[in-house]
Amino acid sequence: MHPMLNVAVKAARRAGSVIQRASLNLDAVRVERKKHNDFVTEVDRAAEESIIASILEAYPKHAILAEESGAKGIGSSEYEWIIDPIDGTTNFLHGHPQYAISIALAHKGQVQQAVVFDPNRNDLFTASRGVGAFLNDRRIRVSKRFMMNECVIATGFPVSDQSYIDQYLGMLKDVLAKTAGVRREGAASLDLCNVACGRVEGFWELNLKPWDIAAGSLIVQEAGGIVTDLSGEQGWLESGDIVAANPKVLAQLLHMLAPHIGK
Repeated sequence: MHPMLNVAVKAARRAGSVIQRASLNLDAVRVERKKHNDFVTEVDRAAEESIIASILEAYPKHAILAEESGAKGIGSSEYEWIIDPIDGTTNFLHGHPQYAISIALAHKGQVQQAVVFDPNRNDLFTASRGVGAFLNDRRIRVSKRFMMNECVIATGFPVSDQSYIDQYLGMLKDVLAKTAGVRREGAASLDLCNVACGRVEGFWELNLKPWDIAAGSLIVQEAGGIVTDLSGEQGWLESGDIVAANPKVLAQLLHMLAPHIGK
């Protein structure tokens, strides 16, 4: 395992312990509302602090972009860690076991290392650019299905920003009509990992943040999948509009979504 990936794995597991201890008494967790349907808890902050401390102990000059504490040292280093301490905070608050820790390391703007850790299942997804993607040390690959009426596609509903909900519902209607089903589980990092290990054939979502998708996207790519924005280009990390799928499904999924872009 690459030394930087090893640091990320240790940081994710430590954060997972913080989160799972808190999950035993959710009624005691203090919650704040950042905006409509966007929550942060003391557990998010504690997990993030644990991750950042682990990283900076090993690499004190690296930059950090984290969901709760924001950017630190951006521009001062070629290395930037992109962190989501709990992807799926709403699920966590409801005791729904679908949330994860997401940690990515970018070098000169390109993600090189990725960890997504599901503390409920003890599933550790990892990837290093050019080396492959793994689930608990077992190499993973995207699904080989390509007939859309046999494919399951994952997505995420508009939550905090519902200004584009009509556009999204048009996309959802078409995908539902032409596939074997759509799944919405509430944690984009895990949705991407499910594409990577073949549990679903594709995933799309709009208006995400870099920490939601940076790690999971590399895991998809290293598992043989393709990640683009809604136009089939590489602007997904900047726009937050993302489509990920196995190579035979990607073009078909983009074709389904295309009529609704900009509506």
